[in-house]
Amino acid sequence: MIGFIGSVFSPWYAWSGRRDPANHCCINVVTYGPGGRFTMTDRGRGALRQSRDALQIGPSRMAWQNGTLVIDVNEISGLPIISRVQGQIRLTPSAVTEVEAMLTPDARHIWRPFAPSARIEVDLSQGHRWSGHGYFDANFGQAALEADFQRWTWGRYPRAHGGTTCFYDGIRRDGSTLALGLDVAADGTAVQIAPPPLTPLARTGWRIARETRCDAGASPRQTKALLDAPFYSRSLVQTRINGEVVTGVHEALDLGRFRSPVVKAMLAFRVPRRAGWP
Repeated sequence: MIGFIGSVFSPWYAWSGRRDPANHCCINVVTYGPGGRFTMTDRGRGALRQSRDALQIGPSRMAWQNGTLVIDVNEISGLPIISRVQGQIRLTPSAVTEVEAMLTPDARHIWRPFAPSARIEVDLSQGHRWSGHGYFDANFGQAALEADFQRWTWGRYPRAHGGTTCFYDGIRRDGSTLALGLDVAADGTAVQIAPPPLTPLARTGWRIARETRCDAGASPRQTKALLDAPFYSRSLVQTRINGEVVTGVHEALDLGRFRSPVVKAMLAFRVPRRAGWP
């Protein structure tokens, strides 16, 4: 689930020239497996309400309540299956970090891994009811992602010690690289680490190139495909870090593909625009 102010993957926001982020906001909810749905409605500024502890976009809302982020979902999924997605997600961090990482040297893109380790409870329509390990972060930017990056990969792997290890790798448009490793303990203590070697993963169904970090001599592998799109993939990946075999969420983003006008036109069928809100 992602809350956007300035919906970076919305074709409508791109076509508007990205001049007014508040006029292109959304709550994106994706569920997987039987009954899986994809919701990403681009909404106008009339749908946006903000306060210190809450963010409401149209009929969905997230708010901090006694240390828990409570997310009330009320969305309609896009093609190919159009239906209402409703329910609640509750995320309780084990701790909140102080980390603010620059993804570009000029700080035009910032990553905030607020809570790499958290407890999550999910109760959504279509039968998605479960609890387990959760994660909460945020990205902030002053420019379009495709203006400064060619591609990136990101991985977040829960560890046996109760903490989480994250890797952020990318190739910027100027040819420079991003290579960030972060180890966060359950109490929120964060230490930047020298990441293990960058190791290739098999390409996606849409032929997106992927890699993740892995101990020398080991081979990471995808254990479950979650979302496979022309410019983006999300999957469960098993890798080895300091001798420990771990499984976590991996994302790959090809911004060269995303720049394509054809891809943006395809996205419009999955990302409807609803400018008005009573």
